[in-house]
Amino acid sequence: MPFAHIRTVLSRVRLRLPASRPPLKHLARLRRPGPRTRRWAGALAVVAAGLAGGLAGLLLGGRIETPVGPTDVSLLLRPQWGGGTTIQIPPLGALHLDTHWGPLALEARVTELRPEPARELIESQTALDKITDRIAGELRHGVIVMLLRAAALGLALSFLAGLLLFRSWRKALAGLGAGVAGMLALVLLTWSTFNPQAIAEPRYTGILANAPALVGDARSIVERFSAYRAQLARLVGNVSELYAATSTLPAYEPDPSTIRVLHVSDIHLNPAAWSVMRSVSRQFQVDFIIDSGDLTDHGSEPEEQFADEIESLKVPYVFVRGNHDSKRVADAVDDQKNATVLDDGSHEIEGLRIYGVGDPRFTPDKTTRDDHMGVEQLRTLGSQQAQKLRASGTTPDMVVAHDPYQGEGFSGATQLVLSGHGHKRSTRLMPTGTRLFIQGSTGGAGLRGLEHEQPTPIELSVLYFSRANHRLQGWDDIRLGGLGLTSAQIERHLEPNPDRTIGPPATQPPTHSPTFPSLPPSQWPTQSPTTSPSATRPPERG
Repeated sequence: MPFAHIRTVLSRVRLRLPASRPPLKHLARLRRPGPRTRRWAGALAVVAAGLAGGLAGLLLGGRIETPVGPTDVSLLLRPQWGGGTTIQIPPLGALHLDTHWGPLALEARVTELRPEPARELIESQTALDKITDRIAGELRHGVIVMLLRAAALGLALSFLAGLLLFRSWRKALAGLGAGVAGMLALVLLTWSTFNPQAIAEPRYTGILANAPALVGDARSIVERFSAYRAQLARLVGNVSELYAATSTLPAYEPDPSTIRVLHVSDIHLNPAAWSVMRSVSRQFQVDFIIDSGDLTDHGSEPEEQFADEIESLKVPYVFVRGNHDSKRVADAVDDQKNATVLDDGSHEIEGLRIYGVGDPRFTPDKTTRDDHMGVEQLRTLGSQQAQKLRASGTTPDMVVAHDPYQGEGFSGATQLVLSGHGHKRSTRLMPTGTRLFIQGSTGGAGLRGLEHEQPTPIELSVLYFSRANHRLQGWDDIRLGGLGLTSAQIERHLEPNPDRTIGPPATQPPTHSPTFPSLPPSQWPTQSPTTSPSATRPPERG
């Protein structure tokens, strides 16, 4: 082919190639967003700037220090998902209140105690009577000033954010509007989720010895819980007493109309449990202690002397046998002057009638751990014992059974069933109105508590009963963890309906169980007969 002809063909190809592609300016036009998209993006940017500026202003302006009674209190808003209110009282600890839900939490920190006003408050009954209105007014004034400052700075930063970012007065005003809308939404969320009862159910974290003075007494909170200002005054008064080391007044004054009971379980031969129980008994001034079993690990003869520490507690001690406690261990407990062992029997202390049953099993080690009754057998046994209780005409104020499945059989026969065994605390209200309370391990599960990645916490609870009608009013759950016994977490719970009706279950179980006949406790075997494995059988923890 001639060279000139080839050159002509190539030139035609070069001329046609660009024609097959869209010009670059058309591509740029296709990728460029339309006017509507640009308007929406700009509006969202303005709203985001306004909301960010408003939030920054709330956090920067939401802090103030104000006098409250004999103390100076620092109030501040801080970001925290879930909201709530925290009262920091260094070095004593902190109270956490679920007052509201939202992205901002309120924190109040006692920064300084003025000694002279505190001394006047403690020594003068007149000053103590008048401080209620004063504290409420000062705290309300401080919160209002803080919120006004926070709102003003938030709106100002919303406006400035729009002005600096977009260089437009109109967009700055739009950002201000977004800030106003965000604050209104925050106010509506806080108002709609506000819980005025949060003051009655605080969670305390701090030094164990100071817990009763800060948390207060459940009975007085139940009966006077609507008097929010009085509770606030009492809180500040208790803090003043704790700070004033020269004061001779007690830091904790329990309500005389309340019976305080310490519930422990699953000590498992841990000697540290005695000092914890002794400290809680003294600080909360409990009237007696209930132990729902598993005091020892193997129920052996050398372990019997472990029960000798019960007398050092200096308060009545009620005990039921757990599946790790032998009959000899129960006898060793019964030998203590202040102890009572219940095994299908009743006992009355401080007017409260307690019925207790020992665990029908004895499974002290892994060789016998699978030799225990199934869930339905335990429930049936508990139901038989409950029927016997009803037939005798006795209605106890509480029933103590080591295994919660056996305790479930007493549903409808009492207001409260105390148990343990699982090393994990929980509680639930059964359909009959009976509350089943499962205690954790007061001994941290003994040596087996170290088998897990995290040590099993030490758990025990203080129960508050009305002295007038013997009904449970509330309880404090105490939890000690990990590295030492000098700190604790305490969570207050109130019984929502203490005067509820307690009724028998809808269906009555059979009088006798075909797999484990109804026998008196003296004839129960030290080791239960082997049963076939069941998917519903309770896991062996205790």
